[in-house]
Amino acid sequence: MHLRLNGHSLDMTQGAIGPILLQFSLPLLFGSMFQLLYNTVDSMVVGNFVGKEALAAVSATTQICNTLVKLFNGTSIGAGAVISRDFGARDQEKLRKAIHTTMALTLAACVFLTFLGLLSTDWMLRRTSTRAEIFREASLYLHIYFAGVSGLLIYNMGSAILRALGDTRRPLAFLVVSSVLNVVLDLLFVIVFQWGIMGVALATVLAQFVSAGLVIWNLMFALDVCPFSWREVRIDGGTAARILRMGLPIGLQQAIISFSNVFVQAYINVFDTACIAAWGCYFKLDQYMMLPIQSMGDAVTTFVAQNLGARQLDRAKKGIWIAFSMAFGISVLTAIVLCAFAPQLVGAFIPDGAVIEYGKKFIWLCTPVAVLCCFNQCLSGALRGAGRSQVPMIITLCTHVLFRQIYLAIATRVVPGNVYVIAFGYPAGWILCAIVIVACYRFSRWDSEYAVRWERK
Repeated sequence: MHLRLNGHSLDMTQGAIGPILLQFSLPLLFGSMFQLLYNTVDSMVVGNFVGKEALAAVSATTQICNTLVKLFNGTSIGAGAVISRDFGARDQEKLRKAIHTTMALTLAACVFLTFLGLLSTDWMLRRTSTRAEIFREASLYLHIYFAGVSGLLIYNMGSAILRALGDTRRPLAFLVVSSVLNVVLDLLFVIVFQWGIMGVALATVLAQFVSAGLVIWNLMFALDVCPFSWREVRIDGGTAARILRMGLPIGLQQAIISFSNVFVQAYINVFDTACIAAWGCYFKLDQYMMLPIQSMGDAVTTFVAQNLGARQLDRAKKGIWIAFSMAFGISVLTAIVLCAFAPQLVGAFIPDGAVIEYGKKFIWLCTPVAVLCCFNQCLSGALRGAGRSQVPMIITLCTHVLFRQIYLAIATRVVPGNVYVIAFGYPAGWILCAIVIVACYRFSRWDSEYAVRWERK
């Protein structure tokens, strides 16, 4: 059975490649930016209206939140790749099973991650050497965050389904609504009600549930290609195996990387509160640079998956390098802006001289090297879209986790007490990863029969 395309779905198997990639990735980029605003606004409100210790507490929770959520995000990427493949092949029955199996897996993940997050919060804070003066507030923030994490998971998976069908505009619109709501609730709860860090956590959770409700409504009543129905939500064994085979390696990769970052945070947490707060500010600003790169990497995954589904290998390969060129140009411009306005950007979080000085130096040290992540994201996205998700997983784990931990263990002994030596662990991992992923892509076998063999697996 074949599909009927609607005005919201983007067929990436025909037309000019550059405009198609931009049409897909720009709404995704803006959506990711608005989603990142959740935590950024939390930090700015806390830093400006609560204090440096509260900002450090929020900063200390970032990697813990990422560790558990990113395990699930890999499943959403795998589901998106499978749905993209079925969409590109115009297979209505497989697409229907993929969408409803995906949502069934999401509901199971909601239950699992809620309880896992609530049970592990204090343990993870202790493992990261969280300072006593910020422990209570960090724990409160994380408990509220994980109690309401279902809203984030449902929104992310619903958006992944829509993006796999080529629709990035409506998820963006829903995210804009919830982001504006988050800002309003942050200001209301913190400034008017004086709820402090509890207020920003509640604002984030409530806004996430609004975005989840909007995306579910959209899947049920505004999706013409293959409408979602709660009555059909069940796990199809074969479809779940396809999703997990693609997504579980990605999820494990991202979760392990984030868990590794938790231990990097532990190295940072032994320094003073100003340093911890500054590291959190740098990390949020760095994410804004990474977003265009990641969005283009996601676009490459969908582009390659759809075109291999349509047996258009040459078009798939051409799109990879067009995407890389655009990502590289944008990342260079972003790096220039971040480095030029580093003091002002850090100062927007909190007008504290020590925090600004630390944060400025973190940006100047790490940001110029981050442009190399264009290789990592775009080529990894290409391999994932072709069904080879294990390859970038192994490379990323070796360079971002194993190598980085070895570097930190040695560097902190050779140059003890220097936080900038610790911070350089990130650029060192990016450099090595770029070298290895380029070599791996260069020597991968891309022949005209690969798409057929992928389907037979």
